[in-house]
Amino acid sequence: MFRKLLAGTLFFSCLTTVTLAQDKTIDQIVAVVGNNVILKSDIESMHIQQQAQGMVSDGDMKCEILEDFLVEKLLLAEAELDTNIIVSDSQINQSLDQRMQYFVQHLGSDQAVEAYFKKPIAQIKADLEEVIRNQSMTSQMQGNIVDKVQVTPSEVRYHFRNMKKEDIPMVEPMVEYAQITIFPPIELEEENRIKARLREFKERVENGDNFATLAVLYSEGPSAVNGGELGFMGRAQLDPNYSTAAFNLKGDRVSNVVKSEFGYHIIQLVDRRDDQVNTRHILLKPKANIKAMEDAKNRLDSLSNFIRKEEITFAEAAMRYSFDKNSRNSGGKVINPQTMSTKWRQQELDPDVSKVLNNLKVNEISEPFKTIDDKQRTVYKVVKLINRTEQHRANLQEDYQLLTELYLQEKQEEAMNQWISERQAKTYIRIDQTYANCNFQFKDWQK
Repeated sequence: MFRKLLAGTLFFSCLTTVTLAQDKTIDQIVAVVGNNVILKSDIESMHIQQQAQGMVSDGDMKCEILEDFLVEKLLLAEAELDTNIIVSDSQINQSLDQRMQYFVQHLGSDQAVEAYFKKPIAQIKADLEEVIRNQSMTSQMQGNIVDKVQVTPSEVRYHFRNMKKEDIPMVEPMVEYAQITIFPPIELEEENRIKARLREFKERVENGDNFATLAVLYSEGPSAVNGGELGFMGRAQLDPNYSTAAFNLKGDRVSNVVKSEFGYHIIQLVDRRDDQVNTRHILLKPKANIKAMEDAKNRLDSLSNFIRKEEITFAEAAMRYSFDKNSRNSGGKVINPQTMSTKWRQQELDPDVSKVLNNLKVNEISEPFKTIDDKQRTVYKVVKLINRTEQHRANLQEDYQLLTELYLQEKQEEAMNQWISERQAKTYIRIDQTYANCNFQFKDWQK
């Protein structure tokens, strides 16, 4: 339960708090945990949110929502007593900016956000500050409880051997693959054309044109729909060259042309806050000509033939010739960023790669194919299927890491449940009689 609470309930309560803040004075208190209250509007709003998401329940959904909030407030009450739990203003500001970016992305613009919530951006942020602070404290408190839990290899083996067959999880089909990537070379003339175009945009802004409008019209980055605005980011979140230029900007001046892994940019500073900047940019990507594309494909084709003839191994070829720095040092093996392992589910793969791998046998190398890399650049690749695992019940030989993670989660949930039961007895809790008949998971809310 506590996992759903922190992953879902808190986020949507953050959304609904904005719209309901003006109604608190006439709201009904349905529960008190320590010094924190739960309002009827919190439950009603969450109920609407869950119904809108298509969520269903075998029991009373409003009772389940109330218990989620009770757990949240119990964690918060304990966090408020823990002097090691600290939430800085910079953490709150960063989270606020992320939330506002989320709202803008889904509603279209700052003006649309203000119209939806019927209040200015500054007031929306003010309404969210306490919610975000409480969220962070609750999350830290939960982390303090479960981070101490560990499992040993012998515990994992013992736990697995005592599982009933029907309880052993099914493992989805997985693939492991390696790749060699080559970028078609860009002619100097094309790079100069792109840089000249960006210098023209800079001059237009300096002569009075609106940067955001030009970004919407001409930028080739995903932020174009937002006028090129990226939101607040730290140095580590930005390309190094982009970061250097962005943090050196003052006022609303426009940078000179900057080259990054994504292409060429001009950048304008929107705002600066501590060690973060909010910038907007116009991104243009130089394009390889047809001959360069063919040359890249032919080069990969020749390299693949050398590998098939065993004149060089795939791993050696990847380390020497692949342009992809994330995979070449591991002999071309591609790491799944979601799990940090070499195993990929079908739905996690790039569609172009997935299509090619489906037609390969283990240890077979593909023909060169054109695709788009993670920086949205056109590249040519060859891939090698290292391993394919069919759907099966988990076993210690192939799925030890998965079984370890599942058992750890189970022990963490047990620790969390035990903590909740212990704190119920030590914390002042009052629940309104309208919820007296709720069938709660934890039985000691009512005293």
